[in-house]
Amino acid sequence: MKGIDTNILVRFLVGDDELQAQKVYKLFKSVESDKNEVFVLLLVVLELIWVLESVYEIARSESKILDSISELLLMQILKFEHQSALQQCIRFAYDNNYDLSDLLTAYSANEQGCTSVLTFDKKGSKHPIFELAK
Repeated sequence: MKGIDTNILVRFLVGDDELQAQKVYKLFKSVESDKNEVFVLLLVVLELIWVLESVYEIARSESKILDSISELLLMQILKFEHQSALQQCIRFAYDNNYDLSDLLTAYSANEQGCTSVLTFDKKGSKHPIFELAK
């Protein structure tokens, strides 16, 4: 199995570079026809969120980022690191305005057995998995 970098997912979702987007579509079709998967690290998802918010200025309130990640999770050719944590994060994120990277941190830590995540972030600490460091 091969892993993929953030720029592959960005080209797939945004299509801002037509040549690279076509290469990604061709790659995904090839992976699908070979009945293979490509691996998506949690770090790649985190970077994807950052790129979509910062570079492409997609507002969290529009839910486009959440919808895009949800659709990626449905693709049979993509195997995600900590997939259940990512799914929990996305489900929870629709109903609140917590920072997506904070939610991803919380649910990933929780999946690994952490009872809480210590933080200085007062807004983030309101989430039940976070605990304000004193």
